[in-house]
Amino acid sequence: VQLQASGGGLVQTGHSLRLSCAASSFTLDYYAIGWFRQAPGKEREGVSCISGPDRSTSYAEPVKGRFTISRDNRKRTVYLQMNSLKPEDTAVYYCAAYTACPRFDIDSMFPPAYWGQGTLVTVSS
Repeated sequence: VQLQASGGGLVQTGHSLRLSCAASSFTLDYYAIGWFRQAPGKEREGVSCISGPDRSTSYAEPVKGRFTISRDNRKRTVYLQMNSLKPEDTAVYYCAAYTACPRFDIDSMFPPAYWGQGTLVTVSS
């Protein structure tokens, strides 16, 4: 596994979680790292992305203003701070590495250069 997402859990509506994406065996510095999620019975959905060199960020409409992506290249880790969580945010969250941040559609996001196991986020109402 080259990318490992962690930090998921069960929270109530309105609460927060911070997900981490740790890289092993390669350097994050020049990769864009994106988060996508998949809810039960639904298609994969792009969430956010942060570029490598200039750390520019992008967010899908459903999470704008609530989620914040950041990176610490020395720790080879990317974070997704999720605030004001809603039941519709319930999903398995995955992180993936790209040469550049893709558009948030399935054809653009897949396949990534690297991705790994996800972490489950459950938001109760």
